[in-house]
Amino acid sequence: MTIASESSAEIAPQRHLIAALYKFAALPDAPRLVETYRAEAAVRDLRGVLLIAPEGINGTISGAPERLRDFLALLRRDPRLADLSWKESWAEAAPTRRLRVRLKREIVSMGAPDIVSPATVGTYVAPRDWNALITTPGVAVIDVRNDYETAIGGFKGAIDPGTERFRDFPSWAEAAPALRGAEAVAMYCTGGIRCEKASAYLRALGHARVYHLEGGVLRYLETEPAETSLWRGQCFVFDERVSVGHGLAPGGLSLCRGCRRPLTAEDRRHPAFVDGVACAACAPATTEAQREGRAERMRQMALAQTRGAHHLATGPAQRRS
Repeated sequence: MTIASESSAEIAPQRHLIAALYKFAALPDAPRLVETYRAEAAVRDLRGVLLIAPEGINGTISGAPERLRDFLALLRRDPRLADLSWKESWAEAAPTRRLRVRLKREIVSMGAPDIVSPATVGTYVAPRDWNALITTPGVAVIDVRNDYETAIGGFKGAIDPGTERFRDFPSWAEAAPALRGAEAVAMYCTGGIRCEKASAYLRALGHARVYHLEGGVLRYLETEPAETSLWRGQCFVFDERVSVGHGLAPGGLSLCRGCRRPLTAEDRRHPAFVDGVACAACAPATTEAQREGRAERMRQMALAQTRGAHHLATGPAQRRS
């Protein structure tokens, strides 16, 4: 079951359309699909990351609106992806500068490739009903994202597992005191995909009432008015926008090219920050060789920019799952 639908919001005048998509579906021919979709995306000059695995498809891709929508229609021509849906947003420039279509064991890595099915996932909750659910006594609200994401925003009162990567969630869930006495569990993540697996995992552990935010934080921020929102801060996204706020407006953060953490203006003023090399968080563990390599990368990127080209080192905000 896919949970998001195409945006019905009024189209902004920007040139680049961005589509965030995922669908769990049995794709045993995933290696063939990788080659097919890589060629089809390239001929349409699309950018971004598309992951294909035997369990489904996941990605964020961008391009000229008519070309991107033509590619999405192509995906839907596969009967297994016929009800594929996506979330749309807009940018004045391409949020990623290259295309990567990859074969993976899982489209989101939790170490449980066969756990998701329509019968195993939790109950979807529409954004309009989310506030009422998470303010209900006895409901434990869990942020399924990782520490670098929760650091810049989250729902009021949510429990932060403090995970460095999604693979850490199962061990946290098995031991979490916050879940033991909860009458129900409500969880959320960026676009919804991690909650598919996390909710199925909690149900396998014996939690009967498990809910998750339909369309994730991105759909909530897109559709819910800021005046009544229970979201605080910004939402990390895996492209060069780095973060978005209500209405999916870019959040104004930048990215540390050393550790890929989101940075505020204050972070960039820290004495340990060197653009493209390290920030205060990763500087102590950065070796001199790493510093030299990253500095050289920045020089090459600057040279490429003067020639009107894109350096291959410049890509989306890739982090651990």
